[in-house]
Amino acid sequence: MTKQRALIIGGSVGGLFAANMLRSIGWDAQVFERNPDELAGRGAGISTHPQLHAVTKRLGIPFDDSMGIRVNSVVFLDKTGRTYERRDTVRVMSSWGRVFRSLRDCIPDETYHLGKSLVRVEQDANGVTASFADRTRERGDLLIGADGGRSTVRELFLPGLQPDYAGYVAWRAKLDERDIPEPIRAELVANYTYCLPPGELFLAYPVPGSDNETQPGQRAYNIVWYRPTAPERLADFCTDATGKCHGTSIPPPLLRPDVIAWAKAQARALVAPQVAEIFERDPRPFFQAIFDLASPRIVFGRVALLGDAAFTVRPHPGAGTTKCAMDAECLADAIAAHGIDAGLAQYQRQQGAFGAGMVKQGQQDGSYISDQLKPRDERRNKDLSWGVDDLMRDHESRTLHVNRIQAESRRA
Repeated sequence: MTKQRALIIGGSVGGLFAANMLRSIGWDAQVFERNPDELAGRGAGISTHPQLHAVTKRLGIPFDDSMGIRVNSVVFLDKTGRTYERRDTVRVMSSWGRVFRSLRDCIPDETYHLGKSLVRVEQDANGVTASFADRTRERGDLLIGADGGRSTVRELFLPGLQPDYAGYVAWRAKLDERDIPEPIRAELVANYTYCLPPGELFLAYPVPGSDNETQPGQRAYNIVWYRPTAPERLADFCTDATGKCHGTSIPPPLLRPDVIAWAKAQARALVAPQVAEIFERDPRPFFQAIFDLASPRIVFGRVALLGDAAFTVRPHPGAGTTKCAMDAECLADAIAAHGIDAGLAQYQRQQGAFGAGMVKQGQQDGSYISDQLKPRDERRNKDLSWGVDDLMRDHESRTLHVNRIQAESRRA
């Protein structure tokens, strides 16, 4: 009997979760990635949730100590570097590269195709055909758009729908543990660390090292620094040394040296010297602009959107990778239980509601930073300040929010 065939557009973690889940129900899953080179090594640190652990375990990838680093303490540092608050926590921090590698290793090389840029999708009563820029065509029973926040698949079916800029960026830096001065390493690397410059949020935590190591001495320390950034300043950041503006994002190698120098000077001026030292030692910190996007539909005949292609959620819930896993699990389970058409209808109901709920949660969690560009009298009262209790409530409620939103979506 011929296996049903899925064409998965996008070879990052969303596409790999989809491929692995569909393979687990007996499908032939073919992955098409637009980049000509393997994606391993890209990305930075991620937070994890029990839902992510459950999906990887189901795929035969136990979320053990080789997958992430357990963090038991949250510390708050003032501008002088003094610890003024310490709280207990229970979190497992991982990295995009570590999750990617575990998923990619489960996929046969002959089913993972690089350098395949989608240009057109055609459907008929019997299936779907994808056409690529290299003039090849592929036929399948289902096509999944898992090609990220700037999804080509979404653009083909929802032309004109664009992400909304949230008014701030996340500066990112990462440094191998061995490159951190020993006194700073001893003080910080085992902790989840916060600094709270007015109107901003700076956080840092341990992640697997450059080769995905999780043992002490081989880990890395990851920094995410949310900063209000007016659109005109963002345009300047995205302009390279030749004067070309790349829109609302820029490849990290093209980020101008003067912008990097400015960001490092800002760290020295605004955050604790211990973490500023780590930020400065990264030779190439970079930034990502923060966006919101909620697709009004995520199923179009035999085409489904998944992960960031369907809903772009601000990073604050710490559930981007978890959401990809949950989308893939829901899609595969619905198809296995009900067949393609009825399964896709269930996927639309459940993950459409789930994604919309996650976007709203991300907006709520990040509203303090978004509101910094508004006149003070237009900000919500709770956003006039952000203290330890506020942050710890959000920090400890992330998994509860995911559970609540999932339960609500199942009732949709």
